[in-house]
Amino acid sequence: MAKNFSKREDNYSQWYNELVVKADLAENSAVRGCMVIKPYGYAIWEKMQAALDKMFKDTGHQNAYFPLFIPKSFFNKEADHVEGFAKECAVVTHYRLKNDEETGNIVVDDDAKLEEELIIRPTSETIIWDTYRKWIQSYRDLPILVNQWANVVRWEMRTRMFLRTAEFLWQEGHTAHETKAEAVEETKLILDVYAKFAEEWMGVPVLKGLKTESEKFAGAIDTYCIEALMQDGKALQAGTSHFLGQNFAKAFDVTFVSKENKPEYVWATSWGVSTRLMGALIMAHSDDHGLVLPPKLAPIQVAIVPIFKNEEQLAAISEKVNKIKANLEAKGISVKFDDRDTQKPGWKFSEYEFKGVPVRLAIGSRDLENGTIEIARRDTLTKEVVEMEGVEEKIENLLEEIQENLFTKALDYRAENTYSVDSWDEFKEKIKAGGFVMAHWDGTAETEQKIKDLTKATIRTIPLDNPQEEGKCVLTGNPSKERVVFAKAY
Repeated sequence: MAKNFSKREDNYSQWYNELVVKADLAENSAVRGCMVIKPYGYAIWEKMQAALDKMFKDTGHQNAYFPLFIPKSFFNKEADHVEGFAKECAVVTHYRLKNDEETGNIVVDDDAKLEEELIIRPTSETIIWDTYRKWIQSYRDLPILVNQWANVVRWEMRTRMFLRTAEFLWQEGHTAHETKAEAVEETKLILDVYAKFAEEWMGVPVLKGLKTESEKFAGAIDTYCIEALMQDGKALQAGTSHFLGQNFAKAFDVTFVSKENKPEYVWATSWGVSTRLMGALIMAHSDDHGLVLPPKLAPIQVAIVPIFKNEEQLAAISEKVNKIKANLEAKGISVKFDDRDTQKPGWKFSEYEFKGVPVRLAIGSRDLENGTIEIARRDTLTKEVVEMEGVEEKIENLLEEIQENLFTKALDYRAENTYSVDSWDEFKEKIKAGGFVMAHWDGTAETEQKIKDLTKATIRTIPLDNPQEEGKCVLTGNPSKERVVFAKAY
């Protein structure tokens, strides 16, 4: 399966694109900049959804759904928001087509022009806060803790599957609160949920922090983020949680009567992660042999390949395998027994290796006689022959070990590629090599932009646990009280 597969060190971008297609995760569609997520890729996304959805509900949130179409006038109500998304908006102007009698082609019916143009949802703050105005009258109606799973459209010019597409899938939470303190607490709570999911399910270590003024979400007071480091030394923003203050409440006149019987504006948050997490998952762990999946998110956690010469041997092997399969499934482990006779065992080994299945078992007639079975690990590419008796417990422990190993390996990579620098020459050298570069910054947007223009590096985050440290800006030499994280990014 992995024939003619690019290597990471030769062309990382090509390696990624080929892996997405050859591992059956997704493919480009007939619509420029959009993708088809194939069943195997969607199965991973479903596991992500399920884990996150439970985490949201465990923290008191409920799911709802809001319209795909947003009246254009809504975007005029929050100036920063419209400015941030204006260049990416797809606009619906007509509601009907017709057959052109002269050419026979299908054309837009000019008589079916909308009175007000509609924006295809790039994010839902405006339509949701217009709705919340009807839901909220009193402090008794608060808080509102709502999430939606949806698709959004942001008209990207340069696209890459999962990482940046014109249409993508995501969840977006939108909450309304009585006080500023409650809204800030919610924003940080969700940031912790995202970090826990990234590290414990995806096996991807992340930095939690704040975005700078120029990098924050359009319309937010503060944007909190989780930042991950990919194997090519580039950063990837894996999730964001925004404290919106009262900006959208004021824009849409969402007020409530307080306990003191006074009218007050509502405090707001919004937060989201998208199918971009799929890109992070692929780039954080995969190798030159194909996809590597953490067991918690693998659609198939264990693949079992029988080695047989005839139907009689297959029947004997199947009898034993079906018991092992049932025992594993009783432990909540997903198993595929691949007894197809249309492909040879070697081809199957290659397929499951390339598709990132964490554990592969092989069993033949000789194994039945000896009471043994071969176990192959995807993360280390190692094999061992073990006793068949009690193999289910061994596999259960092995899956946990693989999950931990992938996180540790990614954490070690990040540590090895995180640098503290003090001179501009050293900064340029490390940024060019790739990784997280911790450097002093004078806090101005002008310096931030100049560094970006000169090196293509951006401030990825100001870590929440950042130690305060007197220093000088790496570019201007002006005073600074802390280091921030710079990197080139996706």
